[in-house]
Amino acid sequence: MGDKIGSVGLLANSGKLSSRALVQSAARLIQRSGRKLFCDQATASLAGLRCPALENAAALAREVDLLLVFGGDGTMLRVARDAAGSKTPILGVKVGGLGFLTAVQGPQLGAALKQIWAGEYLLESRPLVEATGSAQGKPIRELALNDFVISRGATSRLIELAVTVDAEELTRYRCDGLILSSPTGSTAYSLAAGGAIVSPQAEVMTITPICPHTLSNRSVIVPMDAVVQVTVLSERVDTILTADGQVQLPLSTGDFVQVRKSRFAARLLRLRGSSFYRTLRQKLHWSGSHV
Repeated sequence: MGDKIGSVGLLANSGKLSSRALVQSAARLIQRSGRKLFCDQATASLAGLRCPALENAAALAREVDLLLVFGGDGTMLRVARDAAGSKTPILGVKVGGLGFLTAVQGPQLGAALKQIWAGEYLLESRPLVEATGSAQGKPIRELALNDFVISRGATSRLIELAVTVDAEELTRYRCDGLILSSPTGSTAYSLAAGGAIVSPQAEVMTITPICPHTLSNRSVIVPMDAVVQVTVLSERVDTILTADGQVQLPLSTGDFVQVRKSRFAARLLRLRGSSFYRTLRQKLHWSGSHV
C-alpha cells in the first residue's frame, strides 16, 4: 500500500537533459508528501538535487521502497539488470522514445504519485533471462530483461548457428542473427523481426531468426524453464552476443551460449486502470486506441 512507501529513489538518463525539470518536480512532490528522497550520483548532478546520493542503481534500489526511473525503455532495461536481486518496485516515467516499459507520461506524474500514495497500483513481476557459456573461450554470465541477440558483425554475410532446446536438436540456422526473447521482450526486437507478441504473464521464451536463409524458419515458442543452447558454427564471420541491445560480447567459432529463465525478476509498478493490452493499442496505434 502507499503508506508503506516511506522512501523514494530517483534515477534519470543523464544523457537526456530534457528530464531535468521533470526530476526536479518529482523531488518536490516526494518531499512535500513527507517521504524520504534519495537519488544516484548522476541524477543529483543532472538535476542539482540536495539529497543523499548513492553510487548506482543497485545501491539505490537496496535503500528505497520505490524507484522512479526517468527515460525510455533503454534506461528501464539498464536499471532492471543493475538492480537484479532487489525487490524494490520500479516505476518508469517516459522521457522520449516509444516506452513499452515506462508506465507514466511526464505530465501525468503528479496525479500518478497521488494514486501511488493512496495505494492505487499493482505490481508486476517480470522475469529476467540469463545467458551463460563461453565467449572467445572465456566463461560468461549476463542478464537481460528483454532479450539476447546473437548476430553477425559488420560483414554482410550469414552466420551459422546450431540450436538445441533442453539438449534436443532444434535446427541449424543460416541467418543474420537469432533473438532469444523473454515475454517482456516480445514487443522489442523480436516483434520487428516477425516474432509473436507475448503476454507478460505467459511463461514462455521466443526464438526468432533474423532474415533466415531458409524461408520456412519461423519463431519458435518454448517453455520459460527450457534451456536453449546456441553454438556458433560459422567461421571467418564476426559474431556478437548482445544483452538488451546494450551489453556486447564477441563470439568465436565453437563458442556456445545457454539461455534460461533467471532466478531474478524486475518488479514493475503499474497504476490501476492500466493494462498490457491497452498499452498495445496505444503504442502500436491499433483499432480501438483513443491516442
